[in-house]
Amino acid sequence: MKTPPLGIHRIIWSLLLFGTLASAAVDGPAELAPGMQNPGYHEQPDWFKASFLDLREDVAEATARDKRLVLYFYQDGCPYCAKLLQENLGDQSIARLMQGSFDVVAINLWGDREVTGLSGELTTEKQLGSDLKVQFTPTMLLLDEAGQVVLRINGYFPPHRFKAALDYVAERREQVGESFADYAAGLESTEAKGTLHKQGGFLQAPFRLADNRDTSMRPLVVMFEQPTCRDCDELHEDILEREPLAYSLSGFDGAILDTYSRDPVQTVDGREIPIRDWAAELGIKYTPSLVFFDAAGREVFRTEGYFKAFHIHGALDYVATGAYLWEPSFQRYLAARREALAAFGIEVDLMD
Repeated sequence: MKTPPLGIHRIIWSLLLFGTLASAAVDGPAELAPGMQNPGYHEQPDWFKASFLDLREDVAEATARDKRLVLYFYQDGCPYCAKLLQENLGDQSIARLMQGSFDVVAINLWGDREVTGLSGELTTEKQLGSDLKVQFTPTMLLLDEAGQVVLRINGYFPPHRFKAALDYVAERREQVGESFADYAAGLESTEAKGTLHKQGGFLQAPFRLADNRDTSMRPLVVMFEQPTCRDCDELHEDILEREPLAYSLSGFDGAILDTYSRDPVQTVDGREIPIRDWAAELGIKYTPSLVFFDAAGREVFRTEGYFKAFHIHGALDYVATGAYLWEPSFQRYLAARREALAAFGIEVDLMD
């Protein structure tokens, strides 16, 4: 994203705060990002299943072939969907694994095709996404033989982490009681920095999050990370260093926790438990995951995939302004946000 002057950012912040952007929310996705008008940009592999969208039949047919079903939610103009298709599925080892172990059914987050849901209810693609609280694209739901979600991937996973997710579900690791977090721990490349990051103004150990909620009216962001994490490095050394994002982040209390640490944390509800146990309770599957809490200690939003500056900035403002209270769809919020930025003459690069 082309960084606007801080004065412009303050104007935009004010618009967000008073709901101008949220009230402008649209019923569909944002317009295509620059350079994404190529109609083949979201061309899906020909081995994706040509489904009649009766999800019960899709589960049964996958089970009969000793496969599992994946529901892939996408939207046109989504650069992370393109990244998934081009980079992840462009890796032949990942493509072979998916074809051999899964049936993949693509569902347009804004689509109007009729769907028969897993309980036999008639709905549409759009309504199914809403009912399943799909906030990001791509989102993948990896289902078992009973149509239950084994693993949910909210957002883009880089290839090595994506392959680990597929392996975990294909090997039915959940049946032996192994969590994906434990299975995937330590997968990060040694190219990562190897130290847990610190963020100026954030809480320091010992982490007393309930005490913080008792004394602060600001929202709280808890960043679940790990020392060897390339995406954590990018978050702190690039994204959060940008002036507009630093400004938005200054409206939060924050804490950075080592996801797999046995060190204690006082959770937002006042319990004293190891950090790794709290991360497991929250279902943290990706580092960094940003979990947002309101002043009362209620979780209100989270990001748990790989995101660039525009989406991280959007998440911060979505929570800080309380926009989540009147616009439950983060995608619609982002669409309106892009329109408002364009009105200010600010060019958006979703993958910068």
